[in-house]
Amino acid sequence: MPQGQVLEFSGLTKRFGAVSAVDGLTARVEPGLVTGFLGPNGAGKTTSLRMLLGLVRPTSGSATIGGRRYSDIDRPLQTVGAALEASSFHPGRSAANHLKAYARAARLPLSRVDEVLGLVGLADVAGRRVGGYSLGMRQRLGLATALIGDPGVLVLDEPSNGLDPEGIRWMRSLLRHLAEEGRTVLISSHLLAEVQQTVDALLIISRGKLVFQGGTEDLADPDEYSTVVDSPDREALSRLLDERGIPFQLLRNGFTIRHIEPLEIGTLAAGAGIVLSHLQSKGASLEDIFLELVSGVRTHASAANPVAAAPTEAETVDAEAPAPAPDPAPSTDLVPVAPAPRSFAPPTAPEPETRRSYAVASTGVIDIVPVDDARAEDTEVPR
Repeated sequence: MPQGQVLEFSGLTKRFGAVSAVDGLTARVEPGLVTGFLGPNGAGKTTSLRMLLGLVRPTSGSATIGGRRYSDIDRPLQTVGAALEASSFHPGRSAANHLKAYARAARLPLSRVDEVLGLVGLADVAGRRVGGYSLGMRQRLGLATALIGDPGVLVLDEPSNGLDPEGIRWMRSLLRHLAEEGRTVLISSHLLAEVQQTVDALLIISRGKLVFQGGTEDLADPDEYSTVVDSPDREALSRLLDERGIPFQLLRNGFTIRHIEPLEIGTLAAGAGIVLSHLQSKGASLEDIFLELVSGVRTHASAANPVAAAPTEAETVDAEAPAPAPDPAPSTDLVPVAPAPRSFAPPTAPEPETRRSYAVASTGVIDIVPVDDARAEDTEVPR
């Protein structure tokens, strides 16, 4: 059975001109878990995954799979399966022929094609041209492509996009099963609600920086949550709480109790024969916490360099205003600001040694190209 590998991002940085798509990302993804890679659109998720897969050269830092760069892996398709775009298929080619091209390139038995088509539910439409597939069917074909080599590592970019509710449930079940086999499963998304029922761990980035790393249970501080309980017989419920030494606050909607779970309160009330009319846990939702993290309003200890919240206009004015001098004379002078001179670095000479390496092209074709050709990727626009 394929074994998972540790994915490690160490000071990973990618700049496109003046734009920092990824800024010092340091994180670790463990095998045997489904890890969600979350962030708003434009946060740097896809760029990070492309650097992990050797499609984009980092400005600095590294991204490794089992301690090795993707280009140094001897049998990439048997080690890492990736699906970054659901549109990277030749529209005139059938699903079966698309997978056969991958199988031949990796020297895999063609019988594997039928196996993965059946696994993802495309066996009945294997002979149809991909151009006639729906988005959900293309997502399934992308997953089949990632699984063709039976790899120990899966990297999937928004795998549930385009799937119907039944397909989403199927995808969750399959990803959980693959992780339970010991594989490393990393899935990206821009919605916490979309993956929170599937993932065991989370990486959240915003503006290219890590803002959270841990489990979903670590997102919120327990002190932020309280139990709200009410009963038609408030006097009896109040007496029970006093007898048990449980502090509470009586509000219009009932009794608010901190540091005690609703299950425990409900059990106490049932034991005392007190009927409850309301019992719930109240606090910020995980989606609210996620939005506060990516906006910089909330910070978490797992983030090495938390994203600062954007200052208000008043704060900006106060921060930039100098300390007042006694009776200053107002000045209307304009301070000219000269633009920095542009410098053009001469082109560097190509390295004398060229080495062939695998590249998982976004067009759906595996290329075997010299390493120097990968430099062309540095002109890509961050996504």
